[in-house]
Order: sequence, then structure tokens, then C-alpha cells
Amino acid sequence: MNTKLQIFDSTLRDGAQSANISFSVEDKLKVIETLDELGVDFIEAGNPYSNPAEMQFFQRVQALKLKRSKLVAFGSTRRKNISCEEDSNLKSLLAANTEYVAIFGKSHILHVTEVIKATPDENLCMIEESVRFLTEHGKKVIFDAEHFFDGYKADPAYALSALESAAAGGACILSLCDTNGGLFPDEAETIVRVVAEKFPSLVVGIHCHNDGGLAVADSVAAVCAGARHIQGTFLGFGERCGNANLSTIICNLQLKCGYLCLPAENMQKIYECAMTIAETANIAVPQNEPYIGMNAFAHKAGMHADGVLKCANSFEHVDPAVIGNKRRFLLSEISGKSAIYDKIKNYFPKVDKNGREMAIIAEELKNLAVQGYQFEAAEASFILRVSRILGHYTPSFELINYKIINEQPAIEGKVATAVVKIRVNGVTRIAASDGEGPVHAMDLALRSALTEFYPEIAGTALVDYKVRVLNSDKATAAKVRVLITTVNSTDSWTTVGVSEDIIEASWIALTDSIDYALMKRM
Repeated sequence: MNTKLQIFDSTLRDGAQSANISFSVEDKLKVIETLDELGVDFIEAGNPYSNPAEMQFFQRVQALKLKRSKLVAFGSTRRKNISCEEDSNLKSLLAANTEYVAIFGKSHILHVTEVIKATPDENLCMIEESVRFLTEHGKKVIFDAEHFFDGYKADPAYALSALESAAAGGACILSLCDTNGGLFPDEAETIVRVVAEKFPSLVVGIHCHNDGGLAVADSVAAVCAGARHIQGTFLGFGERCGNANLSTIICNLQLKCGYLCLPAENMQKIYECAMTIAETANIAVPQNEPYIGMNAFAHKAGMHADGVLKCANSFEHVDPAVIGNKRRFLLSEISGKSAIYDKIKNYFPKVDKNGREMAIIAEELKNLAVQGYQFEAAEASFILRVSRILGHYTPSFELINYKIINEQPAIEGKVATAVVKIRVNGVTRIAASDGEGPVHAMDLALRSALTEFYPEIAGTALVDYKVRVLNSDKATAAKVRVLITTVNSTDSWTTVGVSEDIIEASWIALTDSIDYALMKRM
């Protein structure tokens, strides 16, 4: 309990090996500042030997004034048949000018003889001499024993001799790598305990990949066996199936097991940190991601929602606020009145939970859910619906009619024309526009017609459009649900429309987006 663990984040190195992940220099600096603010111990910033841009980055990063985190440069042991002094990789690690360096070396006899084509003794010399070379030049060395667990299972004595060579060279941390990602938690616990007992004066670390879906479990098991240094990426992305997810590991170990991974006051920053890194990496956090996903503390069934409102730990294993997340109630045909009330009370505090208005709202929302409406991702439409039920808001314009004309072949990319006729405060306007599709044309035409009355609409833009078929068994007669996301200079909001006609569903979502924008100004 309260034992301090070292958190080593490899988002910028191992994480960058993930498909579709590419960090600019500015991205890297942003991630480093975010992780430092969170309070992780080590940030592996990249391999300075891999390309000139990486070395330039290490030169630039020296200007950062980090509060807590130590930057780490990554590389390998020297190549065979060459001295450390001549090895370009080791020289680049010195030039990176970081206090700590992490170097990997072979600990699996198969990789020694078949991959790098060295003799077993030569490989051990490469490890010891490389570590000593770096320590003698003032570096603190983290030795990553590549393929250690597979190597240990194949030849325990040789795998341990690789660690002994690193220790003899002066390594301060021995990180055991499950490079292929196939380790089971019981194996992790057994093998790490052997290493921890053999090297009591050194810090033993764990570095797991997630090819078997067990990287988090393996890492936790390793800590239980004596590992005190945990490597991973903050959101779990990395090569192939990814790395151990540090956001989950930290929460499990600190909240459930009593270990100290981060300063206690920083735990509530985990959710915000995850969102910042995800945005920087241009990825979406899976909604069902433990702890940090949008649905990690979301409740849909009426019984669950009612239970968690009465007693939070009846359906939540931790308080979401502890890591900066929040509880959400999802509205559907199975939602109970308690969940619906908890959803609306922040927007309409005067509604009586047991009053007639509440009963009408609950009934109307359930009817909409049966039709195919879902408001989990469409908060703006939810607010508008309840406002209309309560009589608090009326539409900003009246539709007289619209017409969509599709044209093929396309002329300069414009395949549709929309004509929209509306009425605002008794004044009728007609507008037409060409677009790259019917919804695009309709959006442009509606904005053109409304701008005279509401100039602020020019500051909003439609940025995302999604369509889902709800009952595909009805083929072309199926209902569709359309989600539209709109932004202005300070905010974004999502609206929803449902119909058997995709144009009508789009129109409903589109007009909701305009109505919501205008309601926000009031």
C-alpha cells in the first residue's frame, strides 16, 4: 500500500508505431507538456538515431521546462563487430542530451542466433558494453530486455544472463518486455517474481503489448510480483494491437490497489489528459474504454439508472469524478423516469420530478425512442425537444416547402440543387443553392434564406454528418437516423433526425442545429 511506482509513457515512441498515427513536432511538444502536467515519471520521446527530424526534435525539446517528468531517448545496444565508440546509434543517444536513455537488447536466444546472427556470448557483451558506455558518459540507463518472457520460457538461464549483463554495465532499471504480446497474467507474475528476487537492488519494470488482450492484466500481475516500473502508452495505441494502456493501469493500481502512480491531486486530470492526447493524435477514444470512455459511467436501463441515483456504487465501481470523468444517463425506450429527470434537471430546474410536466416529457421521449430517436449523442436536440414540450421555445422560422433536384452528370462537382421557402415573423423568403449533395445544397439554401433575419448564422458551420439505417430488413423503405454536428467559434453541438426519407431526416437534424444555435444566443 502507498508504494511508489514509476510510470513510463511511450506514446511518442511505441505509440507512434501504430497505424495511422503521425506526430508533428508541435504534437509531440503538446503531448509532453500534457503528460508532465499529469505527473508521469518518464516520457520516452523517440529514437534520435532513426532520422534527422528526431534529433532536431530532441534539440528543440531542451527548451521545455518540465515540472516532474524525465525525458528519455530510445535506442539499441551496439551492433555486433563494432565498438561502442564507433556506433552511430549510441552516439546519437549521447547527443540527445537526456538524463535517461532506454536501450533494448536481445534476451531470447532465438533472436540472438536467428535474427541478429550473433553468438550468445557476443550478444551479452553487446549488452554490457553498451550500458557501460552510456553510464560512463553520465547517462542513467533503462535496459529493455526485448522478448524477455518468450526468452525466459525457452531458456531461463540465458534470459537472466542478459539481465545480469545489463546490471553489470550499470543499468538502473531492468524492463522486461512481452514484445509479442502473448503473455498470460499468471506467467507474468511467476517470472517477474523470479527476476525481482534475483535483482533486489535494481528496479524491475514491465513492458507489455496487447496482442492477447491481456496487457493491462499482465502489467498489474507484474506489479503484484514486485515490478515497480510500468511502461505503456497512455491510450494503449501502438504497433499491431497496441501497448498496455496506462490510463487503465494507473486507475486500477492507484484506486483499487493503493499504489502511488501519480500525485493524488492529479488523478482527476486523467480524463482531460486522455482527451488532449486523443485529439493531438487525431483519434477517437473508444466510448467503452475503461475509466475514460464516454460510456464508462453511462447508464441506460431504468433499473440501473434508478439504482445509481439512489446509491452510486450499486452500479459504478469507482466515482467517475475521481479521474475527471462524469456520469451520463442515456435516454431510450428502457430509460426510467429517474434517469430522464436527472438528465433534464440541469437545463430545466423548475420541473417537478413527480409533476405532470415530467410525466409528459417522459412519455414523449419514450415515444421518440420507439421511433428510432436516440439523444445520447444529440444533446442539442434533446434540449430543444424538452423546451418545446414545456412551451419554453418556438422555432425560429416556419418551413413552407423545400424542393431537391438531383442532377447527373455533375456540373463542377455540384450534383444537387435545393430550393427552400420559409417564413420568419410573417415575412416569406425563397433561396436556392447548388451543393455537392442534397444535404449540402439544402444547408446552403437554408442559411441563405435565414441570414437576413439572423446574421449570426454565418458564424456556424456543419462539420459532421452521419447516417445509420435502423431497420435494414425493410430495404429501401427502412428508417434512417441522421446526426449532424455544427460548430461556431466557441462551441459544438449535435442534432438528430429520424425518418424513412433520408432528406426529411436530414432536414429535421439541420433545422434543429439552426434552432439550437439561435436559442443559445438568448
